Amino acid sequence: MWDVLLRSCGGFDVQLWTAAPEAALQFHDFYGRRWRLGDAANKDEKVSLHQRIRSEIEQRIFSNQWPPGYRIPIEQELMKQFGCSRMTVNKALSSLVEAGFLDRRRKAGTFVVYPSGHYASLHIPDIRKAVLEAGFPYRYQAVNIERRTADADDRQLLQCRENCEILKVQSLHYAALRCFAFERRRINLAVAPEAAGIDFTQLPPSIWLLTHVPWSNAEHEIDAVGLAPDVAAAMALPEGSPGLRLGRRTWGAAGTITQAEQYFPAGALTLHASFLMKSSGA
Repeated sequence: MWDVLLRSCGGFDVQLWTAAPEAALQFHDFYGRRWRLGDAANKDEKVSLHQRIRSEIEQRIFSNQWPPGYRIPIEQELMKQFGCSRMTVNKALSSLVEAGFLDRRRKAGTFVVYPSGHYASLHIPDIRKAVLEAGFPYRYQAVNIERRTADADDRQLLQCRENCEILKVQSLHYAALRCFAFERRRINLAVAPEAAGIDFTQLPPSIWLLTHVPWSNAEHEIDAVGLAPDVAAAMALPEGSPGLRLGRRTWGAAGTITQAEQYFPAGALTLHASFLMKSSGA
């Protein structure tokens, strides 16, 4: 196992670990305590049979028992090995094909792919849940809520049409007495029109969106930044203070649902993610 440590100014660390079964989020609070999320919850989760089969095949690939170019056993053989139906085996193999570990070739079989690089699998839990599970009182404060027609920046971030209507919510998240994060969120009302009637002065938008608007895709951006004047002022920190920006966009078949930027002060957050091989398709 090895790790990649990215360190921003002011000692704000983002650690990406390889060979981890699932990404976990780890926090450093302002009082010297440190905690990690993900491990306990993962142990309690029920793992389906096709997920166990996938995990076993991944281990054979990672250990080089099945090296790149290796033709894996046919589905009937795997059915006997794992004592399951063909549908279950197919589901496990399909997920590995989609993830880039296997390549199915018609009339030739299924092969382990040759890696061409790596990419990180990152899990980011809801801020409120993270703070509460860590044992700190959580407080949410809406700073500004604005409903309007999308401007050029909104259209670029939400990838929406020129006359689309959006809801922009700026808010603060607190862990105990300290500001844990500043959030700037845009919601596409063409895709999530019900959001216009929700009182986001009382409820964080992320919680409502997670429970009411299904999404199928997401992308993240992680940057080490010096906090801009408006963000620093909202967080009661000096302008230019070191911090971490997490950008997130989620979308589904109807289009982009929401785009959010979350800013964390230096020393508040460490992210852990697993690295997966990215195939060349060869």
